[in-house]
Amino acid sequence: MKQGEEKTEFVKEPEKEKREFIFQKDKKTKIGTAIVIGFLILMILGVVFSGIAFD
Repeated sequence: MKQGEEKTEFVKEPEKEKREFIFQKDKKTKIGTAIVIGFLILMILGVVFSGIAFD
């Protein structure tokens, strides 16, 4: 069985009507991205501070 050709774009602009997108420029995506970046920053700071404290 052959699949059809897909052209998936990375970010959906509000004026485009296509459905093949990984991210959309909406409130949920922006909040989720901010949460993930915040956790990553906290983890990096934790590693740095624990390295300083246990040195």
